[in-house]
Amino acid sequence: MGNVVRAMTPSEVPNRHSTLLKTKAEKLIRRHGSMEPVDLLRVMIDVEFAGRIAVVTSFGAESAVLLHLVSQISLATPIIFLETGKHFSETLIYQKQLTEHLGLVDVREQRPDQTEISRKDPSGELCQENPDQCCHIRKVVPLERALQPFDAWITGRKRFQSQGRAGLDMIESDETHIKINPLALWNAARVAEYFREHNLPKHPLVDNGYPSIGCAPCTRAVEKGEALRAGRWSESEKTECGIHKVIEES
Repeated sequence: MGNVVRAMTPSEVPNRHSTLLKTKAEKLIRRHGSMEPVDLLRVMIDVEFAGRIAVVTSFGAESAVLLHLVSQISLATPIIFLETGKHFSETLIYQKQLTEHLGLVDVREQRPDQTEISRKDPSGELCQENPDQCCHIRKVVPLERALQPFDAWITGRKRFQSQGRAGLDMIESDETHIKINPLALWNAARVAEYFREHNLPKHPLVDNGYPSIGCAPCTRAVEKGEALRAGRWSESEKTECGIHKVIEES
């Protein structure tokens, strides 16, 4: 009898896909991993993922650097902003200001499903009761929808921002996409220098002690000597919103 080919089970399909993506990310690192951020972005936007890549940004404390770099390559690059409904008013003002300042033409405000919000967070207090669930319905699920047309996305994460990001690669993958972190190796001094070099507008909360800015109910100013992200979910052990999924090694 001939060999019988077993069909993959539903659980094996995403595992197979994530393995292929990891292999692709490793190849991209070998090919482009030593590039400067603007050169890496150019080859990702114009060559490797032309028409199939987007930027995901919070319009937070350091977002202007990544968005300025992208604007030097293509003003039409899709920019995804997760409008959670819980942002500081200053962030929403800054989003409009920075979009106009850089001339970005495809900023997409991705909002959570209001039916789901009404069902799971009718009082609007889920962020205090269960911050992981709040992030899931206001960030994780909306981002999954927003990224469906794309094969890759660009983040502004950097190694110096937290211990959990200390080993961040410039190119990586998750279960569904290739992720580009062009500023992974930059330190705080280089970020500040870039702001000065290009006269970029700062988020209005930065000078009030907010070096990392998320949703208003879950972000506070940091005290002198605290870590950059100490003001995020400071009443819990939570350190990330959940959009950056970690693939466990088998």
